[in-house]
Amino acid sequence: MTAVSFYFQVHQPFRLRRYTFFDIGESQDYFDDAENARIVKRVAEKCYIPMNQLMHQLVTETKGEFRCSYSISGAAIEQMKLWAPEALDSFVALADTGAVEFLCETSHHSLASLADLDEFRAQVAAQKRTIRETFGHEPVVFRNTELVIDARIARAVEEMGFRALLGEGADHLLGWRSPHHVYRPEGCETLKLLLRSYSFSDDIAFRFSNRGWHEWPLTTEKFSSWLAGVDEDDAFIGLFMDYETFGKHQWADTGIFDFMKSLPQALLAHKRLSFRTPGEVALQHDPVSRLSIPRPVSWADAERDMTAWLGNPMQRSAQEALYATLPTMRALEQRGDVSWLGSWRKLSTSDHLYYMCTKWFSDGDVHTNFS
Repeated sequence: MTAVSFYFQVHQPFRLRRYTFFDIGESQDYFDDAENARIVKRVAEKCYIPMNQLMHQLVTETKGEFRCSYSISGAAIEQMKLWAPEALDSFVALADTGAVEFLCETSHHSLASLADLDEFRAQVAAQKRTIRETFGHEPVVFRNTELVIDARIARAVEEMGFRALLGEGADHLLGWRSPHHVYRPEGCETLKLLLRSYSFSDDIAFRFSNRGWHEWPLTTEKFSSWLAGVDEDDAFIGLFMDYETFGKHQWADTGIFDFMKSLPQALLAHKRLSFRTPGEVALQHDPVSRLSIPRPVSWADAERDMTAWLGNPMQRSAQEALYATLPTMRALEQRGDVSWLGSWRKLSTSDHLYYMCTKWFSDGDVHTNFS
């Protein structure tokens, strides 16, 4: 039997206000809370609340056969607490069903794993506490920011006691191998690696409303038949995507909610398919082989590398300048002033680097929307 494993990413950055040269040394007011409140309320209305209601309904109707997972950044949880508490309550209600797994990530959706492993561990520990306190759930699967993985990160994740790590099923990582098996990162002894099936995931996340796509419209019958057609020995199909796919990237009038409403029954009609969370997949399957990951792999753009965040001199300079100040932030924290490190961590969110991307080729349309 092949498991269908849904994972949804939920994240909101703390957006920056206009901060001029003349504000330096005069103000610590870096963030635009009015804009943050406006956006999280809008996303809660269009995506989080209606989609969570639908997911709760699907779990109930299938008596728990439908299962899924979420990774919700600490920054998103904090914003929902401040400005959209009803959205956070709806995630808690999903946790109470017992059919939803909550994954761990960095608290501030940062690229600390590439810059400072001590800060990476600190943010992961903070996020673990947040998940435990908010959802009553001890996370056993780790999802790094933007699905960034390499051998060094995998070893650090294993050392922190996680059962499994999520990654991107990039062609240059897998070669001839399939993303539908469980692997073990080279250099690890216990950690299991679950990869995203980017083709099937992007059918929903990106191509669903594209009328120029030769498979449009995507129906549940068509999609379920594709999944049921994978090799008999495939362990799972990782459908990993941004939660804002539903209602924001793909508007309600595209039919995306109706698609998800009927998808579980369409998949379960195929006796060889079932739903499992990433943690359940990792428990049920042993690695088929080891994978060497010498360089960072992400889920972004055609290259599946770090160029969306660190691809130009402006981005690299900003990242280096930010982490150069980290020792000062730690020293201030040790003296009892935690506000500086809190602000620093909000600045470490990967979104701020992503907005500085200047790629205008195969992925230019995506980056023009987030510049």
